[in-house]
Amino acid sequence: MDTLQALMTRRSVRKFEEKDVPEEMLRQILEAAMMAPSAGNAQPWQFIVVNERERLDAMADLHPYIKMVLQAPLGIIVCGDLTKEKYPGYWVQDCSAAMQNLLLAVHALGLGAVWTGIYPKEDRVAGYRAMFGLPENIIPLAFAPIGWPAQQPKSESRFLEDRIHYNSY
Repeated sequence: MDTLQALMTRRSVRKFEEKDVPEEMLRQILEAAMMAPSAGNAQPWQFIVVNERERLDAMADLHPYIKMVLQAPLGIIVCGDLTKEKYPGYWVQDCSAAMQNLLLAVHALGLGAVWTGIYPKEDRVAGYRAMFGLPENIIPLAFAPIGWPAQQPKSESRFLEDRIHYNSY
């Protein structure tokens, strides 16, 4: 799939087939995520792959919008590692870029995923921190349930001319 096609056709997938994701695909997804740009090339991210059914099922109570995790064969938590930051505060942008790369890689491989936000909701951060034993320097940004799509969401243009400004607002 070419890059523009991936960008224009990727949509959130919330329904998954009961089929495992091969380890090689998981590695490709994580490699793509780690190719994201980061401030000062600090790469202040950590990734938690969740593929144990019991743990995935338990996660459904961590967040009001992740019930699809009950169908997903795996998920990835993208976390910021404050000890790896070169420029304090930029971990959010850096990890967001990694998550976007992850989502595009998932789509390019024929899989589906959805970005579910954790940070800055303190109750969500605390829930993930407790469930996954995260030390204080690791902040969970977002979680992506991943699997073979059991739905094909429509992809419509989101281009809005009135959102474009040249040289000043």
